[in-house]
Amino acid sequence: MAEFTNFATLSYRGGTLRSNTVTGEILETVSVEKTAVSGSYSDGDTLSYAVGLANSGTTDVTGLTLSDDLGAYELDGVTLYPLSYVDGSARLFVNGVLQPAPAATAGPPLTFGGIDIPAGGSAVVVYEAAVTEYAPVAVGSEITNTVSVSGSGVDVSASATVPVSDAAVLNITKALNPAAVPANGELSYTFEISNIGNSEAGAADEVVVSDTFDPSLTNLTASFDGAKWARGVQYSYDEATGAFATLPGQITVPAASCTQNPDGTWSIRPGTATLTVTGTIGS
Repeated sequence: MAEFTNFATLSYRGGTLRSNTVTGEILETVSVEKTAVSGSYSDGDTLSYAVGLANSGTTDVTGLTLSDDLGAYELDGVTLYPLSYVDGSARLFVNGVLQPAPAATAGPPLTFGGIDIPAGGSAVVVYEAAVTEYAPVAVGSEITNTVSVSGSGVDVSASATVPVSDAAVLNITKALNPAAVPANGELSYTFEISNIGNSEAGAADEVVVSDTFDPSLTNLTASFDGAKWARGVQYSYDEATGAFATLPGQITVPAASCTQNPDGTWSIRPGTATLTVTGTIGS
């Protein structure tokens, strides 16, 4: 939609008189709406977008070009792109019917050319974009990318914003020491829990580590981040079956440290927590 204003001038007897100013609107016959299918993003994710075009006019609109800025933002005078087009992911639907994929140029910016919309009809372009190392991952971050549509007298745009996922993202690894254990010997299992998410895994998340030791252990002790744990308070253990489990709410894992580097990339240093279980094989 564009506005226009003008006024008239009346001349007589050597003088001039100006009328009041009128304001009008030129309604676009083509409208655009951009939707982010994904509700949030994390490091390494792929986001899906749908761009809907509607032609309210009585004639076909042809040869449109759709351009996506891939979330471009400035840092120290340099343009960074938190998204990159996933090659071959584009799909074009006209009046709900799948069409040959539009010609794509990955850019940045990403462009799709040769889009036609029949009179009174619609077109939808669906595509995917990968989250790059320039995407902010700190708590409260977001990616906003804008699509512009041009050609055949059309000039419209729309944006979509996707927030970062403010949540813990956990992984666990297990180690045995020593690897070769004599009969009736002592061994330790070490569980390292890492968190690449930007939020802590707290007591309310009820993180539980469970395992079944085979062979089972006697004289079992457990510690978490160096602090000794008590059986029945922080963990349970059945010597007959070897079944071990931490009790809900006892394990917490700090958030990852998220830092933007001078070149605009983001570094993620996982938060970690360590559970150690020691016991003797056999009775």
